[in-house]
Amino acid sequence: MRRGFKITGYVLGALLVLILISLAYMKWGMAPELPHPSNLSALKLERQKLGDNFYKVGNCWLRKSNSGLWEEYLEGEPFERGVISGKLTKELMYSQEVAFTDQIHRLVPNNRYLGFLALFTRIFNRNLYIPEENKLEIYGESFSASDDFNYISNAFDRMLNYHAAHDIGHAMQNFAMVGCTSFAAWDLRTTDSGMLIGRNCDFSLGDKFAENKIIYFCNPKQGYKFAMVTWAGMQGCLSGMNDKGLTVTLNAAKSDFPTGSAMPIAVLAREILQYAGNIDEAYAIAKKRKTFVSETLMIGSAADHKAVLIEKSPAHIALYYSGKNYLLCTNHYQSDTFKNDKNNIDNIATSASMYRYNRLQELVDQYPQLDYKNAAIILRDQRGQKGLDIGIGNEKALNQLICHHSIIFQPEKLKFWVSTGPYQLGEFVCYDLNKVFAEAHNLDTNHEIYEADLTIPADTFLQTEAWKGFLHYRDCKAEIKKAINEKEAIENESAFEAGMINADPQYWETYFWLGCYHKSRKNNAKAIAYFRIALSKEVNDQSEVADMEKELKQLQAK
Repeated sequence: MRRGFKITGYVLGALLVLILISLAYMKWGMAPELPHPSNLSALKLERQKLGDNFYKVGNCWLRKSNSGLWEEYLEGEPFERGVISGKLTKELMYSQEVAFTDQIHRLVPNNRYLGFLALFTRIFNRNLYIPEENKLEIYGESFSASDDFNYISNAFDRMLNYHAAHDIGHAMQNFAMVGCTSFAAWDLRTTDSGMLIGRNCDFSLGDKFAENKIIYFCNPKQGYKFAMVTWAGMQGCLSGMNDKGLTVTLNAAKSDFPTGSAMPIAVLAREILQYAGNIDEAYAIAKKRKTFVSETLMIGSAADHKAVLIEKSPAHIALYYSGKNYLLCTNHYQSDTFKNDKNNIDNIATSASMYRYNRLQELVDQYPQLDYKNAAIILRDQRGQKGLDIGIGNEKALNQLICHHSIIFQPEKLKFWVSTGPYQLGEFVCYDLNKVFAEAHNLDTNHEIYEADLTIPADTFLQTEAWKGFLHYRDCKAEIKKAINEKEAIENESAFEAGMINADPQYWETYFWLGCYHKSRKNNAKAIAYFRIALSKEVNDQSEVADMEKELKQLQAK
């Protein structure tokens, strides 16, 4: 027996050693290899403060516009750009990381578990591919990242993995926070026959995450000058245009859960933005890169005077031309390459993508000739098909009131408009790419770089009772979720219910959350009544319908 205990002890000891070795390997052996910049002199540069929210390092600068948008100009070699960007935006980087980790903490409240999650992410992302240029930029920025988040991992490791957050989140949930909408028109479909592109970026990590948007102007040593809408610490592109009049925007599609990482889609979009001058060059770059989620890249090209879709999955790629003088895109594929793809077929049948596509078609048809002003009207539209009231915030609307940013391009004029908050409801301010780069070295504290006379006014919706109702509904939703999680009753329950319904009466989620609340209180009759009302409204997708029908059956059985 003693011998048996001894053997068991040896086995357990050996297993413990193996576990410790494995954890040590995951923590240190699988750590990303640090880049080796040839010149470290940028680390000695110091930031100057020239005014309120106006900073400069050499020729590079960061300033907050009176529009509320941050504007950043960078030039030089990759590592130098990264270091300078980190020095300019270090407070903004901290705010972004707080907003990001706050969202993660809602799902994983324990810091030790977060550390384990970081190890898992490191394993998952062991084949994460980021080009050396972007690695150098990210490495340079990481010198200004806070140590407050080292319980997750070191700064460079974290910042690399953050670039794949969009892909991982999209693959895990296929969620509405990446349910973007975009369209393009040219020739007879625009007032001046020039190209016009509009896009809602509905990637949402909460309002805090979207507070400090940066309009990033880059004059790199290699490639084309470009501008993109981003946030501090993000070197990938979600929406951008270069000085050749090539635009890139992203629309997620349904993916299988990936078994490992490859190139983050936003990093691929950035490579196209910096190095492609036309559609063929953009497609060649996309074709040679492996990505780990399915995504559509809308490419607008002044050189080709048209827009196309690059539809890409981990296994296949297609170049889609509409055959018309306009192009529409939501979150499903349209090319013959993917017409028999199971994920795409399921996506069309069950998600909000086709519904939004049809609504987009209706809106584009209302304007036989588009200009930048009615493009903004389309991007702000909150109605369902045939103008139906489907509730404020519905995923089936083009404007779901979760937008990180909305953008309009005129590629041949090198002009673009970016929305100011909240969502796409604030003013759209216009930038002239040629003018910004021409005046970049001569900026003073009182000089605004956007084209004030081309500003699109804020949406009048902000002055309505419906907007106030939406804000109240959002507060009610947060309160009801808290009550469910903490198994508590809401004070003045009847008044609360009436107020929530009055705030957003046509939105299916209003009744869904009231149903969930009453289910948690064992008030099955009320829960059944609310779930039935929710099902009578325009529900986001078929999975939500199926879940509610299942809830109803279970409640009715009780």
